[in-house]
Amino acid sequence: MAALIAENFRFLSLFFKSKDVMIFNGLVALGTVGSEELFSVVAFHCPCSPARNYIYGLAAIGVPALALFLIGVIWNNHTWNLVAECHKRGVKNFSAAATFLLFGSIMGRAAVAPVTWSVISLLRGEAYICALSEFVKPSSLDKFPAESGAEVLARFPCKDVPANLTKFREEVTRRLRYESQLFGWLLIGIVAVLVFLTKCLKHCCSPLSYRQEAYWPQSRSSEDQLFRRTAEVHSRILAAKNVKQFFGFVALNKEEKELVQEFPVEGVQPSPQWNAITGVYIYRENKGFPLYSRLHKWAKGVEGNGPSPEAHEMLFLAS
Repeated sequence: MAALIAENFRFLSLFFKSKDVMIFNGLVALGTVGSEELFSVVAFHCPCSPARNYIYGLAAIGVPALALFLIGVIWNNHTWNLVAECHKRGVKNFSAAATFLLFGSIMGRAAVAPVTWSVISLLRGEAYICALSEFVKPSSLDKFPAESGAEVLARFPCKDVPANLTKFREEVTRRLRYESQLFGWLLIGIVAVLVFLTKCLKHCCSPLSYRQEAYWPQSRSSEDQLFRRTAEVHSRILAAKNVKQFFGFVALNKEEKELVQEFPVEGVQPSPQWNAITGVYIYRENKGFPLYSRLHKWAKGVEGNGPSPEAHEMLFLAS
């Protein structure tokens, strides 16, 4: 049981696994704040009409947040690695905890922008006031005119109210803004606690040393940069060969001629090799030596994805 618990908690160590991720999340949050401010100034106009206020106010908070969440999921490389993994190999090699935390990693990063949007919207309070002004009980307002009901309250987010109701409008606006900001601060507190607990579990449950844990994302980043750069050169040289085969010659500039002469390309990599280096990676050790990526694993000739006496799987989601 203790081993199972330790295995499940080990996945948490890579949810926030590098300073680069935190910096990126901060930039996403700042961009979202700017977008929300622009939206509030340019696009938000409460209809001030019963039944419409509620839908419009919730849509102003929820729809952009949903769109930002989906964009975050689409832009996350883990999403497409997971899709490739399910398509090619399935998730049979992952435990329930592994599958849950794979999704958790994707959802957690994608949630940065929508949570920021929701927090800023709640702190501003305009959408919340628009959505709930008509639901304020008239009996809670001292000496509120009995003939005035939800239709009048729905107009409170706008300024076109009778002069005798101005003080009630200010009170309702103040009360709803207080509630909205309270929910915003509570959301900030909940997110902060969750991030803190995740960071604590990461450092407490990681079997890697501090220096090795810092080395791993550096190794992955360097490998990814070199792979992309090499793939670009390889594809250009291969394209040059194909064009020359078709026309009998190829018009290359000086830089491209040097690339063709310096790097001979014999052919393309077969699909099995591409499949072997594509998908979700689980941190492994082979005879005590770490394998930091699928490409590293392929280069060392390690077969399979399941644990074995020679290849002990540490069950960590890769960066």
